[in-house]
Amino acid sequence: MRTLLALAFTTVTLGAAHACDVKAAKLEEAIAAKSQLREAANKQAVRDLRTLRDAAIVLETYGYGSECERLVEIVRTLAANPDKAIERSGDTDEEKAEELLESREPKAPPAEAAPKAN
Repeated sequence: MRTLLALAFTTVTLGAAHACDVKAAKLEEAIAAKSQLREAANKQAVRDLRTLRDAAIVLETYGYGSECERLVEIVRTLAANPDKAIERSGDTDEEKAEELLESREPKAPPAEAAPKAN
C-alpha cells in the first residue's frame, strides 16, 4: 500500500513539475508596465499577445506541455520587447485580415437534403 501511495505521489509530483506555467509569462503585468503597449495604436499587438497566451492555455489543457512552454517563452520575449512585438504585428494587409476574420467564424455543416413540405 505504501508503495502504491509513493508511486501515486511521484506521478502527481512529476506531472505538476512538467505543467506549463502560463502565469509566469506575467503578460498583464508587462502590459501595465510598458506605456508603449497601452497606446491606442498598439491595441492589435496587445490583442495578439493575449491570443498567444490564451493559445498556450489551450495547449496545456490538451496535454501539449512543451508546445505551451514554447509559446509562453514567445509571449515573454515579445512582451519584454514591445518594439519587436509592435514591429511584427504591423502587417496591415486587408485581404489577410478578412481571411483571418472569416476563418474564425463557425461554419455550418453542409446542408442535408431536407424533406419537402407538402
